[in-house]
Amino acid sequence: MRVLLVEDDDELAGRLSHGLKKEGFVIERAQNGPDGLAMGLDCEFDVIILDLGLPEMDGLEILKRWRSQKIDTPVLVLTARGTWTEKVEGLNAGADDYISKPTHVPEVAARLRALVRRKFGTASPVFQHGSLCLDSTAGEVTLSGERVELTAIEIQLLSYFMHRIGRVVSQYELAESIYGSQDVRESNTVEVYISRLRRKLGRDVIKTIRGLGYKMDR
Repeated sequence: MRVLLVEDDDELAGRLSHGLKKEGFVIERAQNGPDGLAMGLDCEFDVIILDLGLPEMDGLEILKRWRSQKIDTPVLVLTARGTWTEKVEGLNAGADDYISKPTHVPEVAARLRALVRRKFGTASPVFQHGSLCLDSTAGEVTLSGERVELTAIEIQLLSYFMHRIGRVVSQYELAESIYGSQDVRESNTVEVYISRLRRKLGRDVIKTIRGLGYKMDR
């Protein structure tokens, strides 16, 4: 799950990035308002964490600009501003959820997962596809009731597909979802993980769409 973190506080950003990566998220950070605005407009993220008190451009202004440009990515507003009037202002500007500092990583992670589930039209953290079941909160996968041992990256990749049943996803998109745009990876990394998932879950669980990418059928 690819997350844009727009936060100028290095200590907080480092703590959130470290903790959320351990929870299976891919984090890309912007340290000021203009960079955050540009990244939100130019790149595709599953969810955004946005601080309001940013240098050079206020978070609310960034949020309003994203929404005016039809960027509908779910946004979790993260701020020290705790009054109900400021929360209402943020929600009315297009925020999807609101959390006040200081924060706890498990709560942030839970809110992010809930926002992404809502984005894809499901309230449950458990995804069922035929005899295949993924509990995205517990990080557990079962096939015909039997537990299947997957690595963290394999679970990330499977989760990405199960959020997008019936949609073709490109190799580039999959690589971005598990590594982010700034990490170096081998060109065949995605094929390797797809092959491993097929060995563990069945050859037909993920189909290759020649010239386009991969798809998990409905």
